[in-house]
Amino acid sequence: MKLIIAIIQPHMLESVKAALSEVEVFRLTIMDCQGFGRQHGKTELYNADEFLANLRRKVQLQIAVNDEFVELTIAAIKKGGRSGDEGEIGDGKIFVLPLEDCIRIRTGERGPEAI
Repeated sequence: MKLIIAIIQPHMLESVKAALSEVEVFRLTIMDCQGFGRQHGKTELYNADEFLANLRRKVQLQIAVNDEFVELTIAAIKKGGRSGDEGEIGDGKIFVLPLEDCIRIRTGERGPEAI
């Protein structure tokens, strides 16, 4: 089992969800977050004053999958989250972490069956 954490552009969320549905990955948690990387933020105006808004809005997806779905999930996130054919700086990141256990609260099932 793995926990896949993906940080994507907010406007790409619907296309990522559609790509995940195509590979039959339907369970995910979505959180709004902020951060920056190579984009380094941008200069904005507020009441005619310039200031550096160095945190950009992003969306974080958390998806627990069984091992046979790891590569399918990664490919779907890349397909739905990439800007154009080549992608652009700021498209996001995907992290894959080992998932030691999963427990379904309702039934008490554990492990791969609980996902």
